[in-house]
Amino acid sequence: MIFRFLILCALFLFVEIYSYQALRTLIKIRWVLVSYQVISLLVLIFIVYSFTQFDRSIGQTKQTMFTMGMMLLVYVPKIVIAVILLGEDVFRIGASILNYLMYNAPRREMMPDRRKFISQIALGLAAVPFLSLIYGIFEGKYNYKVIKQTIFFPDLPDAFDGFKITQISDVHSGSFDNPEKINYAIDLINEQEADMILFTGDIVNTHAKEMHPWLTTFKRIKNYKYGKFSVLGNHDYGEYVTWPSEKEKNENFEEIKKLYSQIGFNLMLNEHTYIQKGEDKIALVGVENWGQNFKKAGDLNKASQNLAPDDFKIVMSHDPSHWEYEIKEHPKNFHLTLSGHTHGMQFGIEIPGYFKWSLAQYIYKQWAGLYENAGRYVYVNRGFGFHAYPGRVGIMPEITVIELKKGNNVA
Repeated sequence: MIFRFLILCALFLFVEIYSYQALRTLIKIRWVLVSYQVISLLVLIFIVYSFTQFDRSIGQTKQTMFTMGMMLLVYVPKIVIAVILLGEDVFRIGASILNYLMYNAPRREMMPDRRKFISQIALGLAAVPFLSLIYGIFEGKYNYKVIKQTIFFPDLPDAFDGFKITQISDVHSGSFDNPEKINYAIDLINEQEADMILFTGDIVNTHAKEMHPWLTTFKRIKNYKYGKFSVLGNHDYGEYVTWPSEKEKNENFEEIKKLYSQIGFNLMLNEHTYIQKGEDKIALVGVENWGQNFKKAGDLNKASQNLAPDDFKIVMSHDPSHWEYEIKEHPKNFHLTLSGHTHGMQFGIEIPGYFKWSLAQYIYKQWAGLYENAGRYVYVNRGFGFHAYPGRVGIMPEITVIELKKGNNVA
């Protein structure tokens, strides 16, 4: 623990020294430099103090989210500056060694001066994440996108050709702070023409009471001809705080499960149901949370008991690692899995249809959008809400509309 703290302190010191050097190279006014140092110190003290006040019996609060936002806003740009100036220092040291070995330069002339334009470039590049993070906090987190995805299955029952599913995931209602924006998002959900809506977990951050101010808002989600179904996410189990007793934890969990029914969703707990349309039917399988690095309450075999491999099946499973480790090669042949969980890390770069990148991809093989393996698919929703960092940059909140089509597989 002490070693980690020392490493963290060294990292902060490294970043602060280099960011100050960039500013000092460009600005020579003493009071400006002193003011920068004082402000940087005060911000660091505030961040450290705020994190030391984190109460595990409460969990995430508006204060912890504010602190996380401030830390990213301040230190991500400084890290950019530090990396660029470190690269310049590697060049300067190399140049000084070369001067000494090849030209026998005097010691005072060995190390080239720090170049002003490098500091300008560093500050210019640092402005990009700085401005992006500000946008993410004030606008990005509510910049809802409707993403439409068509998926082809050769064995889709005829009656379900063109069947549409709206998916939402990761609401994290305890993070919301703007009723107008949430009502707009609900209107956006209701505008989509779909036959059924599925909610793939994480209705709260931890406590059932987080959803209470939003119940009326989410009750506005319209009824669908073929139903409204949901499953639990990892945050719904209340496992990220310290509870006074197991009894209170269990009571909170029961209240969270009731929340789904209170907004009109049928919560599925390791079970399946059939969706009947005309003479045809498909199986909807709902499993509890199963994550490779998270709670494994999901029981796929129990949820799919008595289903045959040739039954057309849609699985709701919150964590996409479940698809990677259990579902994609399961002998019962699960055609489509709908997940969420990753949020796309709420930070990345995405050009729809061409390019997407996020730190999430170094943790999850399937982290945003559609993935295929041997004709079996998983779709990972980027999330409706936000958690920890109070914003979104590049990876926007998502409402998904999936259309099932009968035909050859299309990745």
